[in-house]
Amino acid sequence: MSLKKVVASLKKSKSFLITTHTNMEGDALGSELAFYGILKKLGKKATIVNEDALPYGYEFLPNIDKIIKYKDNLKEIKFDCFVALDCSDLSRTGEVYRLNTKEKPVINIDHHISNQNFGNINWVESHASSCSEMIYKLYQALRLPLDRDTAILLYTGILTDTGSFRYPNVTSFTHKVVSKLLKFNLDIPQIYKSIYENIAFPDTKLITRILPGIRQDAKGRIIWFQIKQNMLRNKKLSFDLSEYILSFGRAIKDAQVVVLFKENLGVKNEIRINFRSQGKVDVNKIAQFFGGGGHKTASGATVRGKIDDVRRRVLAKIKESLRD
Repeated sequence: MSLKKVVASLKKSKSFLITTHTNMEGDALGSELAFYGILKKLGKKATIVNEDALPYGYEFLPNIDKIIKYKDNLKEIKFDCFVALDCSDLSRTGEVYRLNTKEKPVINIDHHISNQNFGNINWVESHASSCSEMIYKLYQALRLPLDRDTAILLYTGILTDTGSFRYPNVTSFTHKVVSKLLKFNLDIPQIYKSIYENIAFPDTKLITRILPGIRQDAKGRIIWFQIKQNMLRNKKLSFDLSEYILSFGRAIKDAQVVVLFKENLGVKNEIRINFRSQGKVDVNKIAQFFGGGGHKTASGATVRGKIDDVRRRVLAKIKESLRD
């Protein structure tokens, strides 16, 4: 069993480099910080390095100051083991995987159905609600006591990756884990507010520019938005724009698939696509067709091309899935 191999590797190695995917969210941050906590409890050396800067709204997480943003002069970090959390493939760590210049063993801990099993040790549970739920299992396997800080981290990860417990990936075990975490008297309203109800007023004006562009297709079963570079240029966002818009789309009656097309700033003809499904359409398969991946109900891809052409191709592929 891969969990046992992870446990054995943690006991054997002395120092670790931990990372997660680009464009981090609650599960990425919660699972890697909780994993960092495991290593500290085991008396190990650990360093967290992420490609991107900390996203807005997660400053409350314990030990958030332990995360280092990647830069070229970090290449001399010494470690015995490279750990990638919540990543479907190694390239999703951005440039961080290049720090493994001596090809140290890689531990891959993830719950994406599209995971490429890129590690020397691959612990992948596609049925798990989140990577944070898996890290809870690791605490159990190591017989390490939970504490309030760890509970905050794991709860945040589970909360965000389950859409506040609304998505099909929620199981009875998910609720069992959360019930254990809630024993630490977590401030649930404040955690939720920090992540979801923390939009600076000036940012709402950008939302009002994007929402009028909402479109539907396939008799309302597809809802899509697009964000062009000129809407974001010289605009530093202080919240997760994509998640807010996708959640808005999911709330529309009869919508089965919601898609957001966004021109990447600073990269000509590169389109980031985010997919959300209500469950009937497997958007992971659609994302994989375009070189991405994720979950059945939440996936993403980055595609080269002009936004109008990319949009036509993607919508055509979704319509094929709706006919299946």
